[in-house]
Amino acid sequence: MTAPLDDILVIEIDNWMASPSAGAILSDLGARVIKIEPPSGDPMRDMGRAPKIDSPLKTFDFQFDVDNRGKESLVVDLTQSEGIALVHALCAKANIFMCNLLLERQQRYGLDPASLFKVNAQMVHATLTGYGTQGPDAWRPGYDVTAFFGRSGLYDAMREGDDGLVPQARPAQGDHTTGLAFVAGILAALRQVERTGASQAIETSLYETAVWTQASDYATTAIDSAPVRRRARENMLTPTANRYPCGDGQWVVFNMPGADKWPAFCAALGLHDWLDNEKYATPKGRYDHMPELTAGVDAALSTRSRDEWGLIFDKAGLIWGPVLGLHEVPQDPQAQAINLFPKIKHPDQGDYATVGIPMRFSGIEVGPTRSAPTLGQHSEAILKELGISDEEIATIKAAGIITPNV
Repeated sequence: MTAPLDDILVIEIDNWMASPSAGAILSDLGARVIKIEPPSGDPMRDMGRAPKIDSPLKTFDFQFDVDNRGKESLVVDLTQSEGIALVHALCAKANIFMCNLLLERQQRYGLDPASLFKVNAQMVHATLTGYGTQGPDAWRPGYDVTAFFGRSGLYDAMREGDDGLVPQARPAQGDHTTGLAFVAGILAALRQVERTGASQAIETSLYETAVWTQASDYATTAIDSAPVRRRARENMLTPTANRYPCGDGQWVVFNMPGADKWPAFCAALGLHDWLDNEKYATPKGRYDHMPELTAGVDAALSTRSRDEWGLIFDKAGLIWGPVLGLHEVPQDPQAQAINLFPKIKHPDQGDYATVGIPMRFSGIEVGPTRSAPTLGQHSEAILKELGISDEEIATIKAAGIITPNV
């Protein structure tokens, strides 16, 4: 069966992680994605952490690969008018043009919606930026730690209590979340083009996507402008919606905000006397005594390992989850059951695991098909598809307009 997007051509001019991650998703869904890079390449190349393995893959750039797998690489010098003309020729055939260029740079290179819609009147033009293309900060470059976590209030809201340190996000969390929002907008715009026959420009940003992820907070904060309550473990609303360490140093988290699970929670932890304690008889009483209840749960959980407690929690019907280390997740039976880490077959270095996109289809296999391209790997082949002769390609190469097969 065909993949959902196997008749879609995407031209991508971007770098780092947010927009490229959206291109990887489109590629996994079957689209042909041509990534246009400058002669120096995407700066994300060779920036990732080297894996701690002893195999031919120990020098492989896995972090670049996860956001650029399945794509083709064409190196074009956009400072030359001939380079821009090549991009326009590709966009004339494309369904989607996507970039993370600030609007000023789009206009400089003739890649803004107004310019490209003259080339192709039935395409999606998609822009991902740090803060949007309008307003006082439209000019400002944005990364996920600054625009997504910092400016949006997320870092502040995640602090442990009012005096807690600002936490540190893991690499590209905001980028990949925004990439998903970008894909959703692109696909909706593609549907609109199909229905109306007219081009469509869409955009998203790290900043607004981060605010959307906190919509439950902002639904109220946007009304009253009151600071969010940052809760330490000892100040949570109820003991049954909190996180705790177990005897082996591993943590568990519960999410049972209602009062109905309180008896089963106490019984599972062997804290039967709490059920007869009038101080803890009501939700308000438990909230008023959270520091001592938190300490009591800590003490109870210190008697067994996380995995031992997990069996007890499941038997008691509690809603809980283990706080897994990143290194544990690839071996998680649930991750394996849903193929969360599919394999890519490398032509020279063998199979390796990557991260699957968070969506599945009935009767259709979607996912990564091949590794990310080397810089300029497909330059000559793509130009030949445009009807450019070998002699013309040689001239273009000599002028430095393209850099093939680097």
